Parts: sequence; C-alpha cells; structure tokens
Amino acid sequence: MTVNLRRNLGLDLVRVTEATAIQAARWMGLGRRQEADRAAIDAMCQELNSLDMNGYIVIGEESKSGLHSPLDSGHRVGNGQGPEMDVVLDPIDGTNLLVHGRTGAISAVAVAPRGAMWSPYPAAYMEKLVVDREVAHALVKEALDAPAAWTLAMIARIKKKTIRDLVVFVLDRPRHQELIEEIRMAGARVALRREGDIAGAILAAMPGSGIDVLMGVGGAAEGVMAACAIKALRGAMLARLAPQSEAEQHAVTQAGLDLTRVMNQDELIQSEDVFFACTGVTEGMLLDGVQFAGGYVHTHSLVLRARTGTRRMIRAERMLEDLFPSER
Repeated sequence: MTVNLRRNLGLDLVRVTEATAIQAARWMGLGRRQEADRAAIDAMCQELNSLDMNGYIVIGEESKSGLHSPLDSGHRVGNGQGPEMDVVLDPIDGTNLLVHGRTGAISAVAVAPRGAMWSPYPAAYMEKLVVDREVAHALVKEALDAPAAWTLAMIARIKKKTIRDLVVFVLDRPRHQELIEEIRMAGARVALRREGDIAGAILAAMPGSGIDVLMGVGGAAEGVMAACAIKALRGAMLARLAPQSEAEQHAVTQAGLDLTRVMNQDELIQSEDVFFACTGVTEGMLLDGVQFAGGYVHTHSLVLRARTGTRRMIRAERMLEDLFPSER
C-alpha cells in the first residue's frame, strides 16, 4: 500500500510524544495511575488533533487502560485536512513504571496509510520474537515454535558471537518462567523488565543496543506498534496471538481471528509509508527520561521513517513557563 507522503510525518508525531511525555512525567512516583493516564491521554489527544491528517485509531488506549476517551479504537484524530492514516498509540507504555518512579516508561505513536495496519482487537496478548537487521533474513516463521536454544544458536552464529554473549529481553512475568529457564540453560543472558515491551522490541531491532533478541508474550496492541518501528529499523518480527485467559480466547475466536497464524512485520503493517515516534518519560535503556531543570524541560526522542530507513534521535529543550503557565 502506497500513498504520496512527501512530508515526514514523524517530525510532527515527535511533537505529540514530547508533549505527552512532559505531562506524564509530572506524575512520576506519585502512585496515581488514573491521573497520570488522563493527563497523558489529554495531552496526546490535543496534539494529535492539531496535525494535518485524517487519522483513524486502529488500536486505542482503552485496550490497555480501560479508560474511555477520544483516543478509543475507531475514533478520528487530526484536523481532517491531510492524508487518510491508520494510527496506533500508547500515551504511556509502562504506566506502572511511571507512577512507581521506575525506569523505562515511554510515550509512543505510529501512523501508516489507511488500511495498512492489522488490528488484533479484541486480543490483548501476543507472542513475539524480534531480531535486528543482521539476523532478519534468517528469521523464518517456524522459529516461533522452535526451542529457544535453537533460535539462540542461530542468532549467535549469524552475529559471530557465543551464545553466552547474547542478551535476551523478556518481560518479568510468571508466564515466562519456563522460557527464562530455557534461555539460561542455553547459556544466554536475560534482561528482565517489568513492563515496556515496545521499547524492548525496538532495542532488539536496533543495532548496537545491547539487546540481541526479544522473546515471549506481551501486549497485542504494543506488538502492532512495535512492528511499525521494526519495519523502519529493517529488523524482523514474528507474532502470534496468545490469549492468557478463557475469556480472551473466547472473544478472539468469536471475532474470527486465527490463533495459529504466525505473522511477520510486513503482514502486521502492509506499507512502507510508516512513521513512528517515541519520547522517554522516565530513564530507560532506549531513551532518557524527561528532565525538569532551571526553568526548562528536556526531552529525548526517537523518530523513525520506514520508507527511507531514517533514524533520528532528538534532544529538545523547552521553557517550562510556556508549558505550565499557571505555575509562573
């Protein structure tokens, strides 16, 4: 799917994630999840609606937070005067990390031409395997069912490393206990994180990040968003729906979604005109967090464009009084 997108929408999107991250960061460590979510949703909604696009939210915020807002699935964003675009968003990926003052929370949004994004709704969970561009050519769909030791040996061989030198990103969840033991038995090291599998997938797809592969079950919505970034980074991803409850499995089956189908990044996102942006909210492996200092606020963001393979890391500084005039 191709549209005429000469303008780099990623540079518009990063203003959205910067504004959202700044508002969210004011709630760091306060333990108030709903207020943090609401502040981030309001900021992202306001900024998205200022953009020259006719956006359709394929996977909305309610799929994760349970909050209903103008960022729900099926809602429109943008000023309606630009191209028709699919939108997937996460005002805060890692809300619990944020409200408990932990590292790794980001704000993220991605767009692609209308009809390009696959929607996993009502699925909540997805099994994922992500590698970088060095390994991408060797990632066949059968790898998702292969033993972890086999996959790790293949990655090590291509990267000319020993398995002991590989680092695997895995979410720290009880469902991954056997996977973690299998990885350790194979000899690889494990980077466990409580949340943040969008950032984890990006790290696995980004050369030189220190993460060689992402494995395990994470959010389905987060998987679609990660696929946007992975396409731009020329990495590879395998994904398959993985319901974690009988209720979810029933809902997915009733929706006609195939629980056996293994998809790659090109099936999840069927266009090269993909734009992705994210901004760090708290300090993390991928991005620095928002910093408030001396009347200024500092942000650190990543912007990706799939068609050109462009990766930009952006540090921005804004005056605090312009963002929070009531605090003058």
